[in-house]
Amino acid sequence: MRKRTKLLVFFGSLWIAAGSSLTGCATTGTERATKTSNTMQTVEGEYRQVSLQVDATNASLQNLISPEQTDLKKAFYDYRDQVDRMQKLGEQLDKHTADMRRQGQEYFAEWEKQGSTFSNPRLRALSEERRAELRQTFARIPEASIGVKGSLQSYLTDIGEIRKYLSNDLTPSGIEAIRPVARKAMLEGEELKISIRPVMDAIDHARRSLEQGGAGRGSAPGGGPIWEELPAETD
Repeated sequence: MRKRTKLLVFFGSLWIAAGSSLTGCATTGTERATKTSNTMQTVEGEYRQVSLQVDATNASLQNLISPEQTDLKKAFYDYRDQVDRMQKLGEQLDKHTADMRRQGQEYFAEWEKQGSTFSNPRLRALSEERRAELRQTFARIPEASIGVKGSLQSYLTDIGEIRKYLSNDLTPSGIEAIRPVARKAMLEGEELKISIRPVMDAIDHARRSLEQGGAGRGSAPGGGPIWEELPAETD
């Protein structure tokens, strides 16, 4: 028991000493982790909005091409507005996804840099272990995202071209001609909704791991000093 107490005091002193010399870096690491987590939450929310907006866009397109539609102009204006919203959301998602990727890379690069400053090999090894675990969790996001960007772009292109076509030929004949293309676009939208579910799950899991885990160099999964995770020595 006495040896364990001395061990904790020793590593506690080591942590304080390291923190005193690297306070700015520790603060920066925490802020970087928070910023990355916030961006991930934004991206996750935008994926949810994409799913809802696909429903709204498809519903307006189905209403427009319906054989029972008697007010083509009103239906077209509604569809046009839904396409605008969908395209704007796609642009936001693309930007914020790039931000999330960049911030994640910076976060892990800084963690690796700060972890290498530990003179104690056990601390250095545990820091690297935690970083590797969390990085593996983050790696699931691009794995789950394979094909999603292409599917989104294909859907955006099709609904945009349908809008362009009907802006020049908003007639019963024009509707009849575009109907097969419209049905294909709506199917693409449904497939897009399915494809983004694994991405949302991966982002949510990584974000929660980031918030609960090592938010900065040398942190333990619970957010406390890494020396708390070291095994106790026995008498």
